[in-house]
This record gives sequence, C-alpha cells and structure tokens, in this order.
Amino acid sequence: MALATICLVVYASLYPFTDWRDQGLSAFTFLTAPLPHYWTGFDVGINLLGYAPLGFLLSLAALRTGRAAHAVSLAALVSALLSLSMETLQSFLPSRVPSNVDFALNALGAWMGACSASGLEKMGVLQRWNDFRARWFADDTRGALVLLALWPAALLFPVSVPLGLGQVFERLELLVVDALQDTPFLDWLPVRDIELQPILPGAEMVAVALGGLIPCLIGYGVIRRLAHRVIFLMVLMMTGLFFTALSAAFSYGPDHVWAWLDVPVRIGLIGAALLMLLTLWVSPRAATALALLALAVQLTLLNQAPDSPYLSQTLQIWEQGRFIRFNGLAQWFGWLWPFAALGYVLLRLSHIEVRAASSEVETVKSTHEPRPHPN
Repeated sequence: MALATICLVVYASLYPFTDWRDQGLSAFTFLTAPLPHYWTGFDVGINLLGYAPLGFLLSLAALRTGRAAHAVSLAALVSALLSLSMETLQSFLPSRVPSNVDFALNALGAWMGACSASGLEKMGVLQRWNDFRARWFADDTRGALVLLALWPAALLFPVSVPLGLGQVFERLELLVVDALQDTPFLDWLPVRDIELQPILPGAEMVAVALGGLIPCLIGYGVIRRLAHRVIFLMVLMMTGLFFTALSAAFSYGPDHVWAWLDVPVRIGLIGAALLMLLTLWVSPRAATALALLALAVQLTLLNQAPDSPYLSQTLQIWEQGRFIRFNGLAQWFGWLWPFAALGYVLLRLSHIEVRAASSEVETVKSTHEPRPHPN
C-alpha cells in the first residue's frame, strides 16, 4: 500500500508529464524563494493531507518489519525526500510551480501520519488488527489484502462491461500504432483481419459473473473458515454494487445511477452470486487456481470486444476531470488491476506448490529415518 501511495503521489505531482523544459535556473531555486503572498486553506490542507497517508503507511511498514525505534524518522525522511524530488522535477514542467511551502507542508503531513501510526501502535490498535488478521486470514496475505483494497478504486473508472476490468487491447493497439507511426517498425505489427466485434449478451453475462467472482476467489484463497467467507462474500457484493453505481452516478449523473443494471448484467450478477456460493467450500489452493482460470477467461472475452461508443463519449468528459479529479489516475487501476491479480495468483500458486513439495520431502525423510533401538 505504501508503494501504491508513492505511485499516486508521483502521478499527482507530475501530471500531465508533457512539455518538459529547462529554464536555465537551478532546480533547487524554489527552496530559497520568498514565501508566497497569497495562499488558501485548501492548499494548506491538501498538501498536509496528501502526504499523511504515505507517512502513516511507511511508518506502519517499518513497525511491521522490526524497525519500531526508527519508524517515524524513516517514514518522515523518505516522504520528505520524495516531496523534494517532486518539487524539484516540477521546475521543468510549465504547468506546475514548485514551492518551498508545499515541500514543508508535505514533510509535516508525512510526519503527522507517521506519528499517528506510532501512536496507534502504542495504544494497541494495530495489535488488535493483527489479532483480527490472524483469526480471519492465512499467513502471507499481503498481496491479497492489497488487491482487495484497490479493487473498489479500480471500479470507479467507467468500463464497457460492469465489473469488466482490464479491457486494454484496443487502446494498447492504438498506442503502439501511434508510437511507431512513420517508422519501419510499423510494418512488423500483426494486422487483424477483421475489426473487433461488440460483445454479445451471453459473453457480457459471463464477463460480469467472472468480474464479481475473481476478487471473491482471491479472498477465499486466504480465508479458511466458512463463516468468515460468508461475511466476506456479502461485503464484497455490496462493495461491487456500490462502487459501480457510484461510477455511473459520476459519469452519467445521479439520475442514471442504475442505468448499467440491464438484463445481461442482472443475470451476470446472479450468476456471480451463485458461483460465490458454490465455491464457498473449496480449499484455498483450489480457490487460487480457479481465480487464475477466471482471470484468463474474462480477459480473453473483454479484449476481443471494442469499447462501446457511449463509453468513448463518456471518457472524453471523464478524462477532462468532471468525474473525480484524479487526472485519469483511476483508469490505471481499472486497466492494471486484473494483470496485477494475475501475477499474484501465479506467484501464490507457485509458493503453494513449493510448500507442498517441501512438506512431502519432510514426510518421506521422517518415514525413512532409522529409529533408535533400546539397549
């Protein structure tokens, strides 16, 4: 989560990443510049709060890795260096203005976040979370928890198929073509014989069902108790519905909050609920393997279809900032989340296989070890 927050800070600090220029001045001139004459409470608040989560998460990471004595100092130092780097790079962006006040507020916000993590640790709040995590989840669940925490953010970006994350083939193809334009490498690209065809209602139902099932299976892979899985299932379904409706409300207006809930989507959601119930009793290993299969099928279905024209029109408005002013950041969550999940389940399956093989070797050794004979 700390790494994801760093990516968020870099994106927010350097967007739109274009028109870099050298003004002929030192990049650190802003440090000795006079204080600004005008400032607003919003600027102060956003600079403080923008780095507070980073300081909190970095301090928490230090606490969880045995560096409790220096957790606050390490978190504050890393955050301050990141802020200094961002302000320095803003000197080369015409649309951004580096500021020594912003740098000081960022560092202060990170220190406040780090102190709050340390305070929660001393109060025992983090220990209670550790106890809860030990009751609910298996060992080594960091990857699954991060994916599940980022899934709602990925749903905020409007998509052609509800819960259908990872539809990137068409955009990636256009991006590669634009990058290779007027170069001989353009002729090396494989050319499709036919245009991408709109997704059929049956395929849409399957994609929606798998979109709800995939995070559920990832959760089943780290949750062992049946009662906990049932609670997780219900929370996950409500979360998916809420954030998809929220995305529709921001994209099309409050009057169209449930416009996406047509017949194929409703059937797909019912199918997702049934599949979640049918897989309640599978082992964590089987749940992870099923998540891998579901990811492969859903990504194949989605990337054989183009974006809908209505979605393309919506994105022109959305990407200008009228949806949620993340400057298009949420689209990266929507595009990359399934591929991050794919890498996670592959890695987890390999670890499970290694542990299983090791346990078998230990069993064989203990079976064949000579037993001591009494004198």
